[in-house]
Amino acid sequence: MSLLTARGLHKTYGKTEALRGATVDLREGEILAVTGASGSGKSTLLHCLAGIVTPDEGAVLYDGRRLNTYDENRRTELRRTDFGIVFQFGQLIPELSVLDNVALPLLLAGASRGETHRRADEWLERFGVRGQRELRPGELSGGQAQRAALARALITRPRVVFADEPTGALDSLAGEQMMTALVHAVRETGAAVLLITHDAQVAAYADREVQLADGAVTALGQDQEAANSEL
Repeated sequence: MSLLTARGLHKTYGKTEALRGATVDLREGEILAVTGASGSGKSTLLHCLAGIVTPDEGAVLYDGRRLNTYDENRRTELRRTDFGIVFQFGQLIPELSVLDNVALPLLLAGASRGETHRRADEWLERFGVRGQRELRPGELSGGQAQRAALARALITRPRVVFADEPTGALDSLAGEQMMTALVHAVRETGAAVLLITHDAQVAAYADREVQLADGAVTALGQDQEAANSEL
C-alpha cells in the first residue's frame, strides 16, 4: 500500500529546474533508495516529500492526503510526529548534550523530561552511543554523531524516515554500521524509509531503487513501473 507519493513534481530555483515531473511512490514498511548524480534533484525531492519545501507543480500525497496543501504549522507537526529525518552531517544542536539532542522531539511534543530521557537512553543504547550521552556533538566521532542523529529521528517511532546521504560523511566501516543500525531499527518499528544516496553499496540495503537525472525519474524497477501506472 502506498504511504507517500510524489506525482509530477516540478521545482525551480531561479533559472535552475531542480525537479522536472518527478513521480515516485513509497510503500508502507519498505526502504526505497533514490540514486543519481550530484545535482540530479535527489535532495529537492526529499525536501518536497518531507514538506520542507512546496513544489511549484504536482502533488505530494501522504496517507492519501495532499501534503502540499497543509500550512507550515501542520507540516512542522508532521515532521515532529510522523516523519523522522537524518541528514548527511547529522545536524545535532551543538549546545545540547547528546542525550538532550535525542530527547528533543519528545520534549517539543510536551513529554516530561524524565520520560524523554528514559526513551532517549533506550535508543542511544540500541545504537551503541549511550556512553556518550553527556557529551556535546563536537566531542563525537562522525559515526557516533550519525547514530545519535538516527536515534533522534526514530525516538517518536515515525511512519516515514527520510535519510539524506546518511553515510556521505563517514568512512566505509562507520557507513556500514550506520546502515545496519538503520535497517535493523526500521524493520523492527515498521517505518518506511526514503534513502537518498549516490553510493551503490548504500543503495543495496534498499528493497527498491529509483534513479533521478536532471530532476526526472529515468530508471525504474518493475514494481515501481507497476505502481506508477496506477497513478
